[in-house]
Amino acid sequence: MGPLTGIRIIEISGIGPGPFAGMMFADMGADVIAVDRPGPNNPLGLKVDMNRRGKRTVILDLKTDAGKEALLKLAETADGLFEGFRPGVMEKLGLGPDDVASRNPKLVYGRMTGWGQTGPLSKAAGHDLNYIALSGALYSIGNPDIPPTVPLNLIGDYGGGAMMLAFGMVSALLEAQKSGKGQTVDVSMVEGASLLMSLMHSLKASGLWAEKRASNMLDGAAHFYSTYQTADDQYISFGAIEPQFMQAFIDKVGLDKSWLQNHMNPSMWPKLKEELTALFRTKTSVEWQEILEGTDACFAPILPFWEAHNHPHNKARNSFIEIDGMLQPGPAPKFSRTKPEVQFGQTPNGTDTETLLRELGYTDAEITDLKSS
Repeated sequence: MGPLTGIRIIEISGIGPGPFAGMMFADMGADVIAVDRPGPNNPLGLKVDMNRRGKRTVILDLKTDAGKEALLKLAETADGLFEGFRPGVMEKLGLGPDDVASRNPKLVYGRMTGWGQTGPLSKAAGHDLNYIALSGALYSIGNPDIPPTVPLNLIGDYGGGAMMLAFGMVSALLEAQKSGKGQTVDVSMVEGASLLMSLMHSLKASGLWAEKRASNMLDGAAHFYSTYQTADDQYISFGAIEPQFMQAFIDKVGLDKSWLQNHMNPSMWPKLKEELTALFRTKTSVEWQEILEGTDACFAPILPFWEAHNHPHNKARNSFIEIDGMLQPGPAPKFSRTKPEVQFGQTPNGTDTETLLRELGYTDAEITDLKSS
């Protein structure tokens, strides 16, 4: 049983970071109820949606009085609810924070958007790329001679959005246990991505960050923190930032000890990186793994995500699991006593509609009427 066993969370279904946050809650043992709308609910065209695992699902038409009332009754039984619509959408439906609080004052109401609930951009459309652009994160990623590199949609949607939502809601749930009062959690992906950049802000304030991309210790400029191609056209990562770790690398590969003299001299980084580029091209990825993996040289092969489950370390920690014949990342993090586990796999939309309505006290006749409406 996971650490959130006994907590009920209502997820107003959306795409991307919302379902991911709901999956995190479900993986931790929470009873997550995904509220789907009638009709198609899969704008991305996914045949498999791993973020739907472990959730019960109910179909409600929130544009009807009957559907709204059913959601409010469901909210009376819940600890938290979250949505990812533009500001004002839930209020127009009569399901905003105040509406829900009138039925359950202790409920934590999570709101996750790109721009946040207020501000001049709050009602504009956008995506991860736009949010991390405004946060300053995107500017710092990539080669200085070309436009910034698109880093998947991990920084805004998932790091700055879904994980901030989960953290914010758990924080508010803990506070509600003491105060008996719920509150609204306003998650902005711009602000979440900005917060992820706190170290870079510290480096800049300390005079240790150059404004040009790929000129700094952590953005690919340094020879000791970069990626390299191997003899078999595979790639490896090398991150020996601290001198003692670089020394471990030097000892393992037989480099001259003078290498360490210019370790933190940015003017020498291009030359040293050129030499390391040639060195790593002399052996295959497997050969480098045999020499460096498991040492303090801060090394790892660069694996495609669809092959990561095969690595011995990931196998030893059971980092990947199989559900309904589909391999996928397992719950994280791990706990010493309360073991998170996936309760069940993805189920078709609306699978639990009748069961949940009966739990709320609806009669068979009322359920039939609700369906027909």
